[in-house]
Amino acid sequence: MTPEQPLEEDLATRCYRHPGRETLVRCSSCERPICTACMVAGPVGMRCPDCARGRAPSAAAEAGSGEARRPTPRTWSWPRAGGSGRSGLRMPGGGSTATTVLIAVNVLVFLAQLAQGASIGRGGGGGIIADGGVRAFEVADGEWWRLVTAGFIHAGIVHLLFNMFALWILGGMVEEAVGTPRMLLIYTAAVLWGSAGALLLSPNAITVGASGGVFGLMGALLVLSRQRGMEMFAGGIGGLLLINLLITFAIPGISVGGHLGGLAGGAAAAFVLSRFGRGHVAYSRFTMPIAAASGLLLAAAVVTALAASRGAL
Repeated sequence: MTPEQPLEEDLATRCYRHPGRETLVRCSSCERPICTACMVAGPVGMRCPDCARGRAPSAAAEAGSGEARRPTPRTWSWPRAGGSGRSGLRMPGGGSTATTVLIAVNVLVFLAQLAQGASIGRGGGGGIIADGGVRAFEVADGEWWRLVTAGFIHAGIVHLLFNMFALWILGGMVEEAVGTPRMLLIYTAAVLWGSAGALLLSPNAITVGASGGVFGLMGALLVLSRQRGMEMFAGGIGGLLLINLLITFAIPGISVGGHLGGLAGGAAAAFVLSRFGRGHVAYSRFTMPIAAASGLLLAAAVVTALAASRGAL
């Protein structure tokens, strides 16, 4: 390996269906290496075409792949309805470090809210929501950090549990597919643009929650699915997004701007990381133009939020 080659090239293996293509991604079900042309977005992680169609690889197929299988990751499993088979969800672990840390931070912040006297049902009563939630008056007054802190505060245990479950599933999928640094950039962009969206549409309401980041992960998964050549609803992400958008508009008290802003921010970050659609989110080199565009995307969210806050006063 020459000094200018990235370390990832040492770790790359070859797709079991296209031996001429190197890849760093494995099927989340059978663990065989798959290239971008073979990735199918599954309930958790990317799957190979065989597993996506419900056909587990045979022993002969595994032997023909030319390499030993890696140990099967830890899963939660339960019997399938109407059958004796088992179906599993990958638990956050070796490939989901950032997802696990983000969940832990959100839970710790909620425990701090309870310690300050907040109600477990509604999350109010403590000072953390007032001090860290995003609202036009405080942001316009220079408290720009609220654009980030609002994404780690929740207005009750149900709010927290719904967001953390979604983050556990979607964050694990994105982190496994594109790696920890790219996942964190996508999530950061989604949180910032979620706050900006909340300030644009509901500047005088105090907004909290990880929903903007979660919607951003769905946006990134849509970009990944389109790069695979899949229809919007083929991998389930489109349907999940549609359901969540319906809930967003149907239930009062939900931040429409926060959800739509997060969705746009996450999708935009994934698009930038794919070299503006010319490459793949997971494999495109993080060149200076991509770094500059990513920085501009984050800065634009802050500028938009500040402008929206000052315009609301």
